[in-house]
Amino acid sequence: MSAAGPSAKRLDGAHVEPWRLSHGQAAAVMIVVTLLWSIAGVVTRQLEAARSFEVTFWRSFFNACCMVVVMLAWRGRGLFLSLRKGGWGLWVSGVMWSVMYTCFMVALTLTTVANVLVTMALGPLITALLARLTLGARLPLRTWWAIAVAGAGIAWMYGQEFSSGDARHLLGTLVALGVPLAAAVNWTVIQRASHRTSGAGQDMLPAVLIGAVLSAAATLPLALPFHASGRDLGWLATLGVFQLAVPCLLAVQVARILPAAEVALLGLLEVVFGVAWAWLGAHEAPSVHVVGGGALVLGALAFNEWLGLRRPALRPDLS
Repeated sequence: MSAAGPSAKRLDGAHVEPWRLSHGQAAAVMIVVTLLWSIAGVVTRQLEAARSFEVTFWRSFFNACCMVVVMLAWRGRGLFLSLRKGGWGLWVSGVMWSVMYTCFMVALTLTTVANVLVTMALGPLITALLARLTLGARLPLRTWWAIAVAGAGIAWMYGQEFSSGDARHLLGTLVALGVPLAAAVNWTVIQRASHRTSGAGQDMLPAVLIGAVLSAAATLPLALPFHASGRDLGWLATLGVFQLAVPCLLAVQVARILPAAEVALLGLLEVVFGVAWAWLGAHEAPSVHVVGGGALVLGALAFNEWLGLRRPALRPDLS
């Protein structure tokens, strides 16, 4: 398996063959990605002393360390060439990763997990609209219906949790809005860069490293003085490597194959998996409306993917 992007080159100038998956395989990998993303809540509950911006800093720091090791192993000196000549798309994607990393954790310190997750559920609709406006992507009717049903399911799951009139919760919800907005821009930029018609697509994997470095740098001053225990650092390293670095690298590869709106739609599984992790790992049994809403989300995703395997979605015209 080669993790090199479609435009990656060896130092001798030869092109590295891109990692190609079928539509069904890419969807399966994206499900694994959301499963890994979803462990953030249950792992964070195991922390003893680290809080707020310190959690965000250490998570991004360990993510960056892992990315440096992995990318140097894969690319060697080619990594620095990719960073230097990546162009605007690579750096826009890097900034969007940074916004997603930071806004998610900061929002959790200001409002409830439910408010954050409901806000993130706007991602597929925002992504679909942005891809339609900027890429001319033609979305099948099944995807629009799946977005609507999945969004309704998540609203049902957490609608009763919304706070009314609390300024702190309102601020947290506004911060959380940065996650779906940044994700929509990110998936669209990645898809645009990976399907350019003028030669090989752009290598977007280093953007994950850029995002981790920017997030760590932005939150470091706010994280001081550190309070994390040794046990906390172990959990935060787990988050940085297995909840961010590994799944984000996989997500970049998947975004080269699946339409941007479908990537965002599958990303909603993070919400359902997050509830399951909290139930199993933190003994928080979901309520009836959480179970009902989760069933709607899973049903919409399963039906959309089943139809997608029978009749692949149309590719956007990027000429």
